[in-house]
Amino acid sequence: VISCPCALVISVPLSFFGGIGGASKAGILVKGSTYLEALADVKTMVFDKTGTITKGTFQVTDIQPADLSADRLLVLAAAAESHSSHPIAQSILEKAHKLPNQPLPAAGKVQEVAGQGVSALVDGSRVLAGNEKLMIESGIPADVLPEGSGMGTVVYVAVDGVYAGMIEISDQIKEDSRVALTLLRQYGLKKFVMLTGDNEQVARRVAGEVGIDEYHARLLPQDKVEILTHLLEQNKTAFVGDGINDAPVLAAADVGIAMGALGSDAAIEAADVVLMKDRLSQIVTAIAIAHKTLRIVRQNIFFAIAVKVLILILGALGLANMWAAVFADVGVAFLCILNAMRCLRVPVISLDRK
Repeated sequence: VISCPCALVISVPLSFFGGIGGASKAGILVKGSTYLEALADVKTMVFDKTGTITKGTFQVTDIQPADLSADRLLVLAAAAESHSSHPIAQSILEKAHKLPNQPLPAAGKVQEVAGQGVSALVDGSRVLAGNEKLMIESGIPADVLPEGSGMGTVVYVAVDGVYAGMIEISDQIKEDSRVALTLLRQYGLKKFVMLTGDNEQVARRVAGEVGIDEYHARLLPQDKVEILTHLLEQNKTAFVGDGINDAPVLAAADVGIAMGALGSDAAIEAADVVLMKDRLSQIVTAIAIAHKTLRIVRQNIFFAIAVKVLILILGALGLANMWAAVFADVGVAFLCILNAMRCLRVPVISLDRK
């Protein structure tokens, strides 16, 4: 009776179920106890930039045409981007729709180049809209491409293989990003890395403002996977992202965390943990829940084994009766279950902590 493992068999899984239930109350979907345990051991956290650290709500802040008017440049870029759901494309479309007497021409033969931009046939001309890599691969030399202000993402536009101008789009950093990273360090995380397809200037600015230890710019989706693979060899690593391009990286990480409210279906499907409020502070809550759950699991294991070993010894010496044996079995299991129920209570995370 004493050696019956009821307390361990019931209370340990119940603790994890309680942790998952508590996380769901806080708007965090954890897809299994394995990921909750892995989350508590994470030492390196890797972030996508757009929509994760930043709000992902872009606005056109500067237009620099080459040999055509600013309005015409914006209309051509918007037409090329009209079939894209990317936040940058939507900001260009929004700006173009505000132009008076400037209807958007139809775009045909649209091709989206992953991590680089789009190509489309507009008014009989081949229009390219994207980053520096797209321009260079299309035969436009890098020395004719002006740099942006460093405050936003630059979209270069080319018409029939000739550079036509530049549109700069700015994004804002989420209010809780820096505080969230500070709190995560208090939970034992050692390193923060940011991966982005944006240019070096934007990546450096965002990393500096938020407190990122290491950043990599001008990346394609396959580049992100390669860098993450290297990080996985060093520490238990989590990746946080929201876009369809992040799905391969989310799947490759020890723990993939998707920003669910604005995240793509592919990212949510590939992730192990989904945040429903698109705030980095929710990651702090998830880490706190994981640590609390693992702490309660260890308490239950230690308490159950310690009591059973003690009463087994007393029983072998003839000092424990059947009532003591029942307590070591049912009583300990009941106490462990009550302790496991504490996992349902979500830790309160204050963003005002320094």
